[in-house]
This record gives sequence, C-alpha cells and structure tokens, in this order.
Amino acid sequence: MVQKAKKMTGMNVDKMSLKDLVELEAKVQRAIAAARDRDRVELKKKMAEMAETHGFSVTELFGGARAGRGAGKIKSVGIAKYANPDNRSDTWTGRGRKPNWLVDRLKKGAKLPDFAI
Repeated sequence: MVQKAKKMTGMNVDKMSLKDLVELEAKVQRAIAAARDRDRVELKKKMAEMAETHGFSVTELFGGARAGRGAGKIKSVGIAKYANPDNRSDTWTGRGRKPNWLVDRLKKGAKLPDFAI
C-alpha cells in the first residue's frame, strides 16, 4: 500500500489529458468496488465469528440469504383464520388452496365458519 501511495503522490492530474483522466477515473472506481467487496467479505467473516462465539449463526440473527426473482421484497405473512379442531396447530389463512383436513370436513357437511379462530 505504501508503494501505491508513493506512486500516486507523484501524479499531477492537472497536466493529464481528458482521456487519461477518464481512464484513471475508471481504475479508481474499480479499485473502490474491489475494496468494498474485500471489506464486505471481512465484515461478514467477523460477524459470523461473533455470532458463533455467542452460540448463534448469522442466518438465525439476520435471516437467510435472499436470491432470485423478487429479492428484497417483503412477503406478507397471512394470519391464520381457520384451525383444525383436532389439531390447533393445523391452520389456514383463507388464501390459496384449502388444506386436506378442511376439504375432508367440508365434504362431510361442515361449514367454513365452524373452523374460524
């Protein structure tokens, strides 16, 4: 790093051509992006070590990695509106396909409001 700093101190940007300045700017932007990537990797490593020291994983603390289409979008979590009377942990939000336990009960003559929470 010290050698790079010495190189740069001898550079007189006032006397550089426009083409050279544009090339220099592109190099600086690439160097900044690379430095940010290095810092990001190092920070992730440190955070993973800290989390592990305290008995956690980074995923437990911050959630899983987002990838693919729609990354960054917050998905709304539906609130359960209906529950299976035999097993209260079996629930349905009223959206999407009806669960099998509900379909079976409805076929036997039960009404949807019978399962409302």
